[in-house]
Formats: sequence, C-alpha cells, structure tokens
Amino acid sequence: QVQLVESGGGLVQAGESLRLSCVAFGSIFRVNAMAWYRQPPGKVRELVAFISSDGVTNYADSVKGRFTISRDNAKNTVYLQMNSLLPEDTAVYYCNVQRAVANPLTPLPSAYWGRGTQVTVSS
Repeated sequence: QVQLVESGGGLVQAGESLRLSCVAFGSIFRVNAMAWYRQPPGKVRELVAFISSDGVTNYADSVKGRFTISRDNAKNTVYLQMNSLLPEDTAVYYCNVQRAVANPLTPLPSAYWGRGTQVTVSS
C-alpha cells in the first residue's frame, strides 16, 4: 500500500514563492516516477510536472521556467518549488506515483493520490 501526504500550500501574493512537499510511504517511491498535478476551481485536474526515478523532468508549458520538481529518494519525498506565482496557479495540488511504464513524454498516473494541498495566489 502507498500513502502520499502533501504539504506546503498556502495563500500568497502574485510574484511570491512556495515549496510543496510530498512524502511517500511505501517502497514503490524509489523505482517509480512521480508527478505533481493541480485542479483549479471548476476545472479538470492537469499535469504540472513530472520526474523520473533517475531525475529526468518535464513540465507543463504554463509553468516552465517558474516551477522546479525534484526528489530526494533517501527521504521518499518529491518537491515542487514554485516561483513567480500567478493568480492562475491557484488550485489544489496533488502528487501522484506514476505507473511503471510512464516516461517524461507520456505521464501515466496511478491510482495513488494524496489528499492535496491548497495553493491560493492573490493579485
């Protein structure tokens, strides 16, 4: 069984930064890719950033150059550093363990999701 716990969300002003963390409980973390998704109010969930087990990354166009995904396998933790935040970044952010066949060009979410952390960016 895998459990994911996100933290680090909050209310910030446009232009500020936040760092999200996701701790994974379960041995699957070190061999699987991980990803961050977000769900803005009234919209569908979308991929934000992907990181493979060996550190290859990919990002949604809307966050390239502003967000950085990283992982610490020793701590079973994946991070999302979010800089230059915009009001349109407001969403609930979720981390996900990717399916074994996922790759940076073809993210494939598994059934393992955290409960999410709210990020609100005011203008």
